[in-house]
Amino acid sequence: MADSKQYITQAQENGNVMISEDVIATIVEHTLTEVDGVVKGGLEVVGKKSWGKGIRIAIAEDNALSIGCNIVVAYGESVIAVAHAVQTAVVNAVESVTGVTVADVDVNVCGIVRK
Repeated sequence: MADSKQYITQAQENGNVMISEDVIATIVEHTLTEVDGVVKGGLEVVGKKSWGKGIRIAIAEDNALSIGCNIVVAYGESVIAVAHAVQTAVVNAVESVTGVTVADVDVNVCGIVRK
């Protein structure tokens, strides 16, 4: 993520709610660990020193999100099926937790490993 953080701003009756891109990245990170066939995801793929590079968040002017994430798939699993499951899980998790629309989820399969 960039040095200057982006926020999603939602106007409420008594003020504004601001959601940091770090919150979105954390939701994505936790979601990746729950998808069958994903051995590593997000931060685990690139290492702790590269925080934020395993998950990319872009916030459009209308607050719609574009999300990118890196994963490693278990050997023997269908790469396409796992990537599609990741896309579905990420959209569902982010939209249900934040109420923000997810425009797209790009999945970068960085490798395949035996469990």
